[in-house]
Parts: sequence; C-alpha cells; structure tokens
Amino acid sequence: MTPAPSGPGSATRPTTSVRRSAELFDRARAVTPGGVNSPVRAFNAVGGTPRFVASAQGAWLTDADGNEYVDLVGSWGPMLLGHAHPEVVAAVQAAAARGTSYGTPTEGEVALVEEIIDRTPVERLRLVSSGTEATMSAIRLARGFTGRDVVVKFAGCYHGHLDALLASAGSGLTTFSIPGTPGVPASSTELTLVLPYNDRAAVEAAFAEHGDRIACLITEAAPGNMGVVPPEPGFNAFLADTCRRYGALFVSDEVMTGFRVSRSGQWGTDGAAEGWRPDLMTFGKVMGGGLPAAAFGGRADVMHHLAPEGPVYQAGTLSGNPLATAAGLATLRLATPEVYDHLAGVADVLRPAVSEALTAAGVPHVVQSTGSMFSVFLTDEPVRDFAGASRTDVAAYAAFFHAMLDRGVHLPPSAFEAWFVSAAHDDRAVQAVLDALPAAAQAAAAARPAEADQ
Repeated sequence: MTPAPSGPGSATRPTTSVRRSAELFDRARAVTPGGVNSPVRAFNAVGGTPRFVASAQGAWLTDADGNEYVDLVGSWGPMLLGHAHPEVVAAVQAAAARGTSYGTPTEGEVALVEEIIDRTPVERLRLVSSGTEATMSAIRLARGFTGRDVVVKFAGCYHGHLDALLASAGSGLTTFSIPGTPGVPASSTELTLVLPYNDRAAVEAAFAEHGDRIACLITEAAPGNMGVVPPEPGFNAFLADTCRRYGALFVSDEVMTGFRVSRSGQWGTDGAAEGWRPDLMTFGKVMGGGLPAAAFGGRADVMHHLAPEGPVYQAGTLSGNPLATAAGLATLRLATPEVYDHLAGVADVLRPAVSEALTAAGVPHVVQSTGSMFSVFLTDEPVRDFAGASRTDVAAYAAFFHAMLDRGVHLPPSAFEAWFVSAAHDDRAVQAVLDALPAAAQAAAAARPAEADQ
C-alpha cells in the first residue's frame, strides 16, 4: 500500500462531544422531514445523533464539534480520490469563475462524455443530474425502443426512487410486483417483475412466461445497495444472453460501481472476460467527482431513439452542469491505474482485519467485496441475495458502528451498505481503523442475543 498524503491526525481517541451536531439536528428536524435530505443519514438504522460535517480533507471528516473521523463512506462512493483533492477543487473553482450554469452546450460536457465512452462499451451517452434520473430515463428509452412495457428487476437492487422500481415481489416468482412504499400507486408497479438475485431459474421462468412483453431487465452490475452481493460467475453474461434471446434490453446499472471498482467499472472487471455487453448502462457518483452528475448510454441504435434525434423525450435544465462536468472530468483523468492499485491495497488490509477482529470476538460474519467495495454481514452464511442479506444482525451492527464512531471511524450508518476507501487513505488512516476494530467487535458480540451463542 503506497502512502497517500497524510490526513489531519490520528482518530483513535473516543470522541467526547457532539453537542453542536445535536443542536443542528434539532434545528434540522424542525424544518426538514427526519432532519435529513436523504433517509439513511438520519441514523435511524443505528440510533443516535448523526454527525454534522463541517469540513473534509483527504480520508478525514471533521464534524461541527471538531471531532475527526476516518471516512469509510466517501459520500457513498464518489470520493475516489478523497475529499477536497486539490486538482478537483481547482477545476471546480475555475469553472465557477466562468459561470455556474448556462443552459447551453459546453466543451466540458463533450469532454466528459468522451472520457466515459473511452472507458466503457457505451457508444452514445446523455448526461443527467442524478442516478434516479439516469435509471428512469434508461427504462423509458428501453420501453420506447422495444415497444414493450414490462421491466424486470431484482429484490435488493436499488435503482433510485423511481416509482416503477420501488416495488416488492409478488406472491410468486413470475407474478407482478406490489408497491414497496406508500405514495406509489399499484398502477406504477404492475408492470414490474421483482426476482431473487443470482437466481437463474427465476429469470428463465419470468422470461418464459412474459418474454414477449419484457422491455428490459435492469440490474446493479454488482449490487451494493443491500450490502455488497457480487454476481455469481457468469450471472451477468447469462442475463445479457437471456435478454438477447427474448428481444429485451439488458440495462446494467453502474451508478455505484462505475469507475469505482475499476477504471471501467464492473463491466471492466468481468464483462469483457465473460463476454457480456449491456445494451444500456447508467452511471453516477465517481463520474461527478462529488458534484451532482449522472449519465445513461449504450448502443448507438438504441440511443438514436432519444430526443431530439428520436421520439423518446428526456430533458434536464442542469444536465451537463459546468461545475459537475469539471469535477467529473478531473476525477476520471486523475483515476490512474496506480489509484486503483492503492484502493485494492487498502481494502486488502481492512477486509481481513475486520474479519479477524469479529472472529476473535466470536461474532459470526462474512465480508464480501467487489473490487475495493466491501460489506460486513453479521450472519454465518455467504450472502447471495436479498433474503440472505436480511438475516444480518442489525442490532450487533449498530453496536459495532457506534463503537467505531466513538473511536473516530465513520462507517455507513446501516448494515446494508458498502464501505468505500479512497486514494487518500494512507497508513495513518488505515491504522486508526485497525486500532478501533477490536473494541468494536467486542461491542458487537455484547449486543448479540444470549441465545445466539447457545
């Protein structure tokens, strides 16, 4: 592991005060639902007070009370290079000095799209502002291109808060889904099939019954939204082949994995080797360098159906925003092979260390990864689908989370999320995590039900 520039300091001392964060949380709850602008930030899954961040540098966060934390969230993936990378900051500052939004084309948009096309099998690409917008647009385009309506997705895969994809499985493998949240009418999900992940038989059955109605199958290229649950060998290739046989489009959602798990995302990790190629792909997070940016793209003949060339409408006032394209382009150009080697080296240190600490404390667990992304499931069996992920011990994870937080390590405040490292995680940051693990593992062990050890 090659050391990156050092962060602010060691974070092994337990934090002592979160008074300012608590005050800010009270203010926020008075004006914002739950006090947050995205639900998982509220700490509902782990309890306690979310830390309000005042600043970030490299691998470190500083909260409103002055406490420092090693960050293993990284804004949920975008901060591949670490926080406030000087070259990314300079690119954004230069762009802002020229104007923050124009509503007309810019060279920066073209350069970012060219960079993404250079790294992926995508032939044409459209920029948008969020991952939800990207998946929503990809599905609309798939339906418009095929003239079909049914969408297939997998339980546990998250593709943004699009109504049609906030769906729960029906009563059988090939039955249509039901709304997964209040506010989504049944009519929005009645053309969505939700299947178990990594289940080839379920996919075959769904296509055998509904194949001539299926517009597309959408899947996370390597799921990270139920925790990291890698596709079994050949599963993505099987999905691509099944879609091709039935005339449906294969939509590979790389909002999380794109440019995070490799220079070309999950497709670059196993797509070329296994021979699968998506018809459409979605991207986000890293490609925006921490600013709101996302994209969808794919085969030229499919993308040709998108307005203004074709009849499928999609638009966005802030799509291709000059600040976001500047941050994204700078990030991708700085994401060299050496950066990915460093990410792998950090993950290769942390994964076994987490496992060793939990084993020593007697806590059943599995650590699963794709590229440098990984998750810790507090369960005794490998997780291959959402049902398996759901068996993780959430109470034990909450205890583990708070023990790490008290010792200056900021983990995802949910048992069902990925951990992210960055090029800025140097030896000091890694050591802070290693120092915190034994006590956190003991806290997890103490939170397990007594009958669990009998």
